[in-house]
Amino acid sequence: MADKPVITIEYCRQCRWLLRAAWMQQELLTTFAEELGGVTLVPGTGGIFEVRYGTALLWSRKERDGFPEITELKQIVRDAIAPEKSLGHSDKKS
Repeated sequence: MADKPVITIEYCRQCRWLLRAAWMQQELLTTFAEELGGVTLVPGTGGIFEVRYGTALLWSRKERDGFPEITELKQIVRDAIAPEKSLGHSDKKS
């Protein structure tokens, strides 16, 4: 949907991180079913794994030296697109 935010996950196809990216995509689409217009997967190279909202970089594997835990990623996405949303028992607002 054009009026709802879209998250982009760019993953390294050489490192075979498609399954990890697709799992995170599924988790975000399930958690933010009403808030998101989509989660786009973009194949990349060179060890990239980045999560973006528009031009805002929400997570970079290189900058943060690893992958996010799914609860942490959900919190970061929530803070960017729907700060009022409760994530239930895994919620920890910064």
